[in-house]
Amino acid sequence: MTFENRVYSAIKKIPSGKVTTYKEIAKFLGSPNAARAVGNALHKNPLPIIQPCHRVVNCKGELAKNFGFGGEKKQKELLQKEGVKVKNNKVDLNKYLFHFNVDK
Repeated sequence: MTFENRVYSAIKKIPSGKVTTYKEIAKFLGSPNAARAVGNALHKNPLPIIQPCHRVVNCKGELAKNFGFGGEKKQKELLQKEGVKVKNNKVDLNKYLFHFNVDK
């Protein structure tokens, strides 16, 4: 399985109403320094709703300025529809962060 497909498989595990970070995904995949590669994979996501890339934010909880499927405004809209509160284009990671099960 390619790295991109592993990323897409991982983001399907993020439940509605939760978010995770590029770094958390990279760590889950066993490549803790690959957060940028995770972002690149998500930007090319062929199935953006089925593979919910809108649930991924940066390590500060900030939305993706260049969200590839409608921009930051669309990412905010999708998250808010799932009950995630977004304030100043930022999500409270203490409240909404999803942690992957390390046993995969």
